Amino acid sequence: MESPRKRRTRRALLKGLAIGTISLPLGIKLFGPKSVAQQPGSPGLITDRRYKWKMVTTWPPNFPTLADGAHLFADLVRLMSAGRLDIQVFAAGELVPPLEVFDTVSSGVAEMGHSAAYYWAGKIPAAQIFTTVPFGMNAQQTNAWLRAGNGLELWQELYAPYGLLPLPGGNTGVQMGGWFHREINSMKDLKGLKIRIAGLGGKVLKKAGASPVLLAGGEIYTGLERGVIDATEWIGPYHDRSMGFQKIAKYYYAPAWQEPGPVLELLFNKKAFEQLPPDLQAIINSAASTVNEWVLAEFEMKNSLALQQLIQEAKVELRIFPKPVLETLRTYSREVMEELAGSDPKAQKIWDSYRSFQETMVPWAEISEKQLYNLIS
Repeated sequence: MESPRKRRTRRALLKGLAIGTISLPLGIKLFGPKSVAQQPGSPGLITDRRYKWKMVTTWPPNFPTLADGAHLFADLVRLMSAGRLDIQVFAAGELVPPLEVFDTVSSGVAEMGHSAAYYWAGKIPAAQIFTTVPFGMNAQQTNAWLRAGNGLELWQELYAPYGLLPLPGGNTGVQMGGWFHREINSMKDLKGLKIRIAGLGGKVLKKAGASPVLLAGGEIYTGLERGVIDATEWIGPYHDRSMGFQKIAKYYYAPAWQEPGPVLELLFNKKAFEQLPPDLQAIINSAASTVNEWVLAEFEMKNSLALQQLIQEAKVELRIFPKPVLETLRTYSREVMEELAGSDPKAQKIWDSYRSFQETMVPWAEISEKQLYNLIS
């Protein structure tokens, strides 16, 4: 059951959202059927018909920011539709296990879900690219690829055979490199290292001689404390601090070469979406855009504050991975991506688009953000 504090927080957030901030942004790419204005003969009338949907998520109950984003989406849709579309949010395990979100929405048991695409790597290897790529684009650049490039179209194309429509539903921003019991001074220090890590980053570390270990979130602290693992990456300072890793691991490393801007996804059952009138489809797109922006803003603010607390109060030893280590991992990352692309024509098509877009972004970032950061740091 949701706590009174959580309800008050969401009510305050909704109250603070001006109508202009949740309207459909100019030029946004809608997904699904053409808009009302593009459908000859469609009156576009708003009906009184009400819809009740279920949203299944990968997140535990009351999981900060991620679960909050799922509830915010449901609240915004309910508000903007005047209650005509009511979405009940289910935490992981309340309706289905966390890693069954994809199949549950695909089958229509639930109309939508909130998760991350790299959880479906076993089913669709190419899906991992839509979460994050080692040494890939940050949140700002990835959102540009999805919205201004052809990333969203490729994502929809990839999920179409499963009867699903995806939308970006948040971004954690640049994460952290992880918590380590020992210093990482060279590639030799990665040999035999047992590290909890998910996604493509695990394949990169395996090439480096490390031993990636898959542990559920609730098992990480105990595993690190008892020596089952030597290191772990999780999310960022805000969530890492709440997990208590600073109590048992000495070194906190940056940057998150493995997850520079992970995208969260809102999944929709295609048939259920297409049964909605066009105005409700537009409301879904608008609410998704707001949540995508809100989640990233929350992570940026809370990670900044939590990092200072970890350094000043917990006396955490913050370290930066040595440049030679990062350069070698980057080489391995390219090999991992080329292997993924070479094993699957769909992955090749998506990777070609992603890599081309990133190469286009680099020159601009070099003379804009990078130069500015160098001046103010």
